Amino acid sequence: MWLINSSIGRKVVMALTGVALVLFLTFHMSMNVAALFSGEAYNMICEFLGANWYAVVATMGLAALAVIHIVYAFWLTMQNRAARGTSRYEVVAKPAKVEWASQNMLVLGIIVLLGLLLHFWNFWYNMMFAELVGLDVPNDPADGFAYIQDTFANPVYVVLYIVWLVALWFHLTHGFWSAMQTFGWNGKVWFNRWKTIGTVYSTLLILGFLVVVIAFALGCAPSLCC
Repeated sequence: MWLINSSIGRKVVMALTGVALVLFLTFHMSMNVAALFSGEAYNMICEFLGANWYAVVATMGLAALAVIHIVYAFWLTMQNRAARGTSRYEVVAKPAKVEWASQNMLVLGIIVLLGLLLHFWNFWYNMMFAELVGLDVPNDPADGFAYIQDTFANPVYVVLYIVWLVALWFHLTHGFWSAMQTFGWNGKVWFNRWKTIGTVYSTLLILGFLVVVIAFALGCAPSLCC
C-alpha cells in the first residue's frame, strides 16, 4: 500500500493525522477555557460528550487519529534510525536552515506522549473510564471541574503540564507548516505565510491551555470567584 510503502505516502499519513491532532487539541482547549467561566458549563459539556453517541464517536475518532500520528511517528523514526545504521553516530555540522524542533522531533514526541498519558490518567481514567467500570475515585466521575481543581492545585502537575505544553508548541509549530508542505501548498509566496499562520495558531492554542493551568494553579479562575 503506497500510504505505508512510499515516502510520500508516509508523509501524507503523518500530515492527515497531524491535522486531526490539531483539531482534537483545539476542541479540547475550547472545553477547558469554558471552565474558566463556569464549572457548571464545563460539566455540562462533559455530560453532553459522554451522553451522545455521535459526540463520543467524533471525539474518539479524532483521538484515535492523534494516537495513530504519535505511533506512526515513532515507527518512522525507528525505521530511519535503522536505515542509517552506525552513520547516525557520526559528528556532522548542524544544518544552518534546519529548525531546532525539526532536529528534536523524537524528544518532543516523547514528551508530548508522556504528557498525554498523564492527562488521560488525571482526567479520562478518573471520569469516563471510572464511570464505565464503576471504579472508586476521589470525585464524582461526572464532576470534571473538580478534577481540574484538584490536578492544578498540585504544583508538581502544574510544572509537568507546562513542560508538556512547551514541547507541544514546538511540535505543532514545526508540524503545521510541514503538513502544508506535504499537501503541496508550499509555493514561494505561501511557504512563509503558512509558517506564520502555524506559529500564530499554535501559540494561541497553547496559550489557551496555559491560561487554564495557571489560573487554576493560582486559584484565580473567574469560576472560582477569585
